[in-house]
Amino acid sequence: MELETVQLNDGSLIPKVGQGTWEMGENEVEEEEEIESIYKGIELGIRLIDTAEMYGEGGAEKVVGKAIQKAFSNGIVKREDLYIVSKVYPFNAGKRNIFRACENSLKRLGVEYLDLYLLHWRGNVPLRETVQCMEKLVKDKKIRRWGVSNLDVEDMEELLSIPDGSNCVVNQVLYHIGSRESETSLIPLQQKYGIPIMAYSPLARAGAIVRGRSIFKNELLLELSKKYNCSIFQIMLAFVHAQPNVITIPKSTKIKHLLDNFDVFSNKIKLSREDLQKLDDEFPAPAVRRPIDMV
Repeated sequence: MELETVQLNDGSLIPKVGQGTWEMGENEVEEEEEIESIYKGIELGIRLIDTAEMYGEGGAEKVVGKAIQKAFSNGIVKREDLYIVSKVYPFNAGKRNIFRACENSLKRLGVEYLDLYLLHWRGNVPLRETVQCMEKLVKDKKIRRWGVSNLDVEDMEELLSIPDGSNCVVNQVLYHIGSRESETSLIPLQQKYGIPIMAYSPLARAGAIVRGRSIFKNELLLELSKKYNCSIFQIMLAFVHAQPNVITIPKSTKIKHLLDNFDVFSNKIKLSREDLQKLDDEFPAPAVRRPIDMV
C-alpha cells in the first residue's frame, strides 16, 4: 500500500514514515534479527530507512546494506524505490574528510548514492564549509539532497543565511509527545523555508525520556489505549504521525513492534481530532522557548 509523503522545498517527495537504526549493528548476535526487521519493513511498504556512520561505527549501515540487498535480490524493490538517509559525523563534515566519509557509507550500504545526507550535529567545522561540501556531493551525484540534524534555531538561522544554506531540506531532531520544544520557535522558522522536521525517538525510547513523568501511569494514555485497542506506544506514535510535515522514524528490531508501528503508519490506528486535542492539552509544548532536547 502507498504510505503518506511530505513535499520538500526542492519539490521532491519524501516518505512521511521510515525505519530508524540507532543502536543497530553493535552486536553480531542481534544482526540477523535486525536485518530481518528492516527487510520486513520494506516488505510491508516502508521505503525510508535512516542510518548514520556513527551507529555502530558503520555497523548499522552494513545491516541496512544486507537488508536492502536481500530486498533487491527477492524482487521486492529496486534501488529507486527506496529512500536511504545517512548522517556524517561533525568532525568528518569538512572538505578534508566528508568525501571519503560519504564514499565509505555508500560502500557499507552497497549503493551508488544517498537520497539524503545529514550533518549529524554541529561541530567545529564551519557550516559554510559543510554546505559547500554537501553541494559538491550533490553535483558529483553521490547524494540527491542534504540536510541537518540536531540544529536549534540559532544554528538554523545561521545556516539559512549563508550561500546555498536554504538548500537544506530536513532537520532531524528529537520529537515525541513529551519533548515538543521544537514547536515554539524551530518548526515555525523552518516552515517559512519549507523545511520539515524528521522526528527521531518518537516513542521517547520506550518512554524512558519523558521528562519528569511516567507515561505508563498516565490516565489519558491508558484511556486512549483502551479506546483504540492498542498500546500506549502506538498512541504516542499516532500523535507524532498526525503532526503535519513531520517525518517519523521509529526504530524496531522486533517484528511485533514493527507491525505495531505499521498499524499507525497505515492509519489503521488514527486518532480523532478530539483525542489529539486532549493529548495536546495533557502534554503541551512549552509556553516559552527552551532549547531542543538531544539524545
